[in-house]
Amino acid sequence: MTKNLMLLKEKLSGALTYPQFKEISEKNVKDVNPDMLNEMELAYYEYRKLNLARVSRLEKLYKPTDEALNTISKIQSHQIWFVITEDWCGDSAQTLPVIAALANLNKNIDLKILLRDSNPEIMDVYLTNGKRSIPKLVVFDEELNEIFQWGPRPKAAKSLAEDLHKKGIEKQEVIKQLHLWYAKDGGYSTEKEIIHLLSDNLKTNANHQTTF
Repeated sequence: MTKNLMLLKEKLSGALTYPQFKEISEKNVKDVNPDMLNEMELAYYEYRKLNLARVSRLEKLYKPTDEALNTISKIQSHQIWFVITEDWCGDSAQTLPVIAALANLNKNIDLKILLRDSNPEIMDVYLTNGKRSIPKLVVFDEELNEIFQWGPRPKAAKSLAEDLHKKGIEKQEVIKQLHLWYAKDGGYSTEKEIIHLLSDNLKTNANHQTTF
């Protein structure tokens, strides 16, 4: 067994469910007195509070498409959807509820969530262009063979942020424009990309089985 596989098994055993992650996120806002925080802590508190509202909105508005329902219904064996994230992450608030809703469509899917900042050693296994970008979704089969990775944001959102940065737009305005895009998109770019990756895997498995 490789070192990374041993580490992954260890981390999965202590990972959070989506309800547990949400409970922690809510406590990180409700059980904190903002008057007692320093400047940096207060900034993260405000991120978390805003993200709770984003999560709540997305959970109410996002409904999986027929394509998503059809594709996920074809998963016949156990999968682990492993997400590395943090509750202060704005991209996570705009995508994790979609991932959770999709995972909830099939009993064969087990969604596990790990906090990035307290688990740097596993985060460093799943870097994006050398960075600890989150959220990061890694999908495994029942034997912990990696099926695909996704994240930290949909391609269109990534392109938008890159274009704004190239134009010299200040960071806060980039973030504002990015979340306006997320609000208009409603989670469907995230769904589309994940379903596309799943569909490719299902087709590959079907073709492999046909050859025998």
